[in-house]
Amino acid sequence: MRLSAHEIAIERGGRRILSGVSFEARAGQALLLVGPNGSGKSSLLRAVAGFLPIASGTFALDGGAAEAGIGEQAHYLGHADALKSALTAGENLAFWADALGGDSARAAWITALDRLGLAHVADFPARALSAGQKRRVALARLLVAPRPIWLLDEPTTALDAAAQRQFAAVMRAHLGGGGLILAATHAPLDLDDAARLTLGEAAATEAAA
Repeated sequence: MRLSAHEIAIERGGRRILSGVSFEARAGQALLLVGPNGSGKSSLLRAVAGFLPIASGTFALDGGAAEAGIGEQAHYLGHADALKSALTAGENLAFWADALGGDSARAAWITALDRLGLAHVADFPARALSAGQKRRVALARLLVAPRPIWLLDEPTTALDAAAQRQFAAVMRAHLGGGGLILAATHAPLDLDDAARLTLGEAAATEAAA
């Protein structure tokens, strides 16, 4: 699988926030979007997911499901955790698994929560969880409905050091299985072989390996 972008331009509110952005990411690879606030990292992720129109340029996916678009083969995880406060952690995951065509069985979401150190809160209402726990429940959504492309916007927000290590292991497992990750981040994600795409006035790409 290969996800590429060619000369992408994005406008919001009549202002061009990205111009001439190109990249390529292959199966087993993470591409980190870095740059100052307002440089367009979140907008680029949303455009890849199909949530934001592009002014010019093209996205292409080679090697994916021929009948499905990029957004249909991707998980997008934004700043919001998207949890219903009255539902338990497990019920939230079951809801998302059903919505995304995944496995909503209890065993599936218990396993997903366990990989992020949260199996013990499976039956707790989301409103009773800490900010870090809510973020980990949101991240567990990536596991109950497998998709090859993960589009992550500041995924480690509110996570402590131990939770960051657990999620890094989850990301490495996804990449090891042939998945692909695009992540906007200000913080290190403990992915040693990740490439970087720097956005901003002096946008440039550089490989970390």
